[in-house]
Amino acid sequence: MTNQQHLKQKLWDIANDLRGKMGADEFRDYMLGFIFFKYLSEKMLAYANKALEPDGLKYSELDGHAKREEYVSALKPMSLNTLGYFLEPHELFSAIVKRADAGGTPTFILGDLQKVLNHITQSTMGTESEEDFENLFEDLDLTSSKLGKTEEDKNELIVKVMSHLDQIDFQLDNPENDVLGDAYEYLIGQFASGAGKKAGEFYTPQEVSSVLAKLVTTGKKRLRNVYDPTCGSGSLLLRVAREVEEVGDYFGQESNPTTYNLCRMNMIMHDVHFSRFDIKNEDTLERPQHLEQRFEAVVANPPFSARWSSDPLKMNDERFSSYGKLAPKTKADFAFVQHMLYQLDETGTMACVLPHGVLFRGSAEGHIREYLIKELNVLDAVIGLPANIFYGTGIPTCVLVLRKQRAHPEHVLFIDASGEDHYEKVKTQNRLRPQDIDKIITTYREFVQKSPLEKGFRGVSEDKYSYITNREEIAENDYNLNIPRYVDTFEEEEPVDLEAVAQELRQLEQDMKETDTTIADYCKQLGIEAPF
Repeated sequence: MTNQQHLKQKLWDIANDLRGKMGADEFRDYMLGFIFFKYLSEKMLAYANKALEPDGLKYSELDGHAKREEYVSALKPMSLNTLGYFLEPHELFSAIVKRADAGGTPTFILGDLQKVLNHITQSTMGTESEEDFENLFEDLDLTSSKLGKTEEDKNELIVKVMSHLDQIDFQLDNPENDVLGDAYEYLIGQFASGAGKKAGEFYTPQEVSSVLAKLVTTGKKRLRNVYDPTCGSGSLLLRVAREVEEVGDYFGQESNPTTYNLCRMNMIMHDVHFSRFDIKNEDTLERPQHLEQRFEAVVANPPFSARWSSDPLKMNDERFSSYGKLAPKTKADFAFVQHMLYQLDETGTMACVLPHGVLFRGSAEGHIREYLIKELNVLDAVIGLPANIFYGTGIPTCVLVLRKQRAHPEHVLFIDASGEDHYEKVKTQNRLRPQDIDKIITTYREFVQKSPLEKGFRGVSEDKYSYITNREEIAENDYNLNIPRYVDTFEEEEPVDLEAVAQELRQLEQDMKETDTTIADYCKQLGIEAPF
């Protein structure tokens, strides 16, 4: 077992051992919150120790030192500038656990702990990182009855969680890349799998994230920026970074306050400096926060068929005005597409997951779909995914890939990755395997990289899997993008031997007559009337 796997399993075991009767989605905020607090403490401790090394001092031992205040005062602005926050020696995670365990019985620490969590946020006020740490611990409710009936019960559970975590080495100096960040994201996924329908609010399965990330980074080694208008826990944004050597800045928007906090924690846990991410807590469609920006990569897993205002005044909004119609009030899917396309850079790529219905539903959605293809000509690929691949919903989904500068302006790639050969079933979920992801990405990249005049361009089409069509064919289909119209997945049945079937029926009829005769004979012997 690797260091990374060991850390993941250890943290998940602690979560399962300590959450008691609390639901996975309820305990998530406490477990992830305390892991984050421990991470901040260890980063602070490592940074301060390095700064104090010339003086032969340790930060955790400063309390009681004659020049304590002098050292702390010097370290605070340095820490705020580098880390974005500040913790005093007695506020460190390990210091609180030490006080809690003093004397063999749990000391009451909830009051002190709440002050420390508040102080982390307060330490950033008036600095560049203030917005990134604002209300970051508001979901870590130490007064909640879910933790226990009495204050002593609550304290006991919190002390147990912190004591267990204190014994784990987070390996922040491990050369293996992002060990703790990966473990943190693993926990988010594990909590999502136990949260049922609620999981869709904050988590995109890693396999789907991987597909989107690979699509938008095709042909790129570096990205100036990446954007997710419904960023959830931020896993999709972070997944994009794994596919390139460098991402400049991360932008996102999330309407759910709890998930917004989780996203900011996730960014920091993956060592993304506070100056390089800008995550906002607002409704993207109603109050977009980054409209002046244009993004090189745009990824999203918007809430499927969500309600939105669809107010006629939205026709004055530059994101929607040119289309002539708005997405339906009960289905905001295309509103998200329009928003993302508006913010996509001229040389950028966007990939988003949507319910299958966006491919063929009519009325306003049909009109918007036609405009995207006929007038804007931005549709690059349509990819069908297996059903039951997302937590909390079994509906089939698809990925739309859009580009403003397309390699093949007259062609569109269709991929049907929904067949049984293209995924595996794990418990109640379907899951894309590495080979399934590779097949999707290889097919798309071959399409992008080959010329229509090049031998083998049509070879990207694979029977019952992919097909390269053109805009003329799509127009002939009234801009209906339903994948079976383009990728023929029909399985021809074996021919039926009618003579053999007839012979079998004749034999059955003969057998039935013999059976009737036998039953009639039995009935006669018993002196009863035959049933026929």
